[in-house]
Amino acid sequence: MKKEDYFKTESTYIKNKAYLEDYRYLIRNLPDYFFEIPASSTGKYHPKYTQGEGGLLRHTKAAVRIAYELLNDPCIGDKYTDNEKDLMLIALTVHDGLKLGKDKSKYTLFDHPLQMANFIKENKKNLHFIDEEIDFLCKVISSHMGPWNKDYDGNEVLPVPKTKYENFVHMCDYLASRKCLLLEFDNENQIIG
Repeated sequence: MKKEDYFKTESTYIKNKAYLEDYRYLIRNLPDYFFEIPASSTGKYHPKYTQGEGGLLRHTKAAVRIAYELLNDPCIGDKYTDNEKDLMLIALTVHDGLKLGKDKSKYTLFDHPLQMANFIKENKKNLHFIDEEIDFLCKVISSHMGPWNKDYDGNEVLPVPKTKYENFVHMCDYLASRKCLLLEFDNENQIIG
């Protein structure tokens, strides 16, 4: 299966068809391990469906689906333009794309949000996003960890969410990591329902 086929359903959520080529490019360039590893090496911070092979993929799909559902509620979604919604969905799709870095470290890299943001900037020449869209993606990805922005030594490494966009992306990632919110997946890692 091609990497972008894992997100076939999620690609239908993107309204701006001009974004789809860049969306697929980013997915195609995610490391192979992204589609194989669990969301958490310990299982401590994520629900059961995100454990085991393909767990990070399922966590990501859950975060995107939560965002999609929330953005379809006019009380929430009407606060954003269609392009802003699309960019947040794209950001959520790749927010953990370099969770183990480019070279697949043994453990989650604390600065993985910054690494993903840098990857997008480094690939700007291969993307059609304008500068403001690149900046938007990088900011919401960089801050997706929310208050968990300090490394093991207590150094503030990651930015905390400040804008409504950054807070929304963080919230969707956070909700997708809650053990009390369970989604069902079929044997092809597609959300049921």
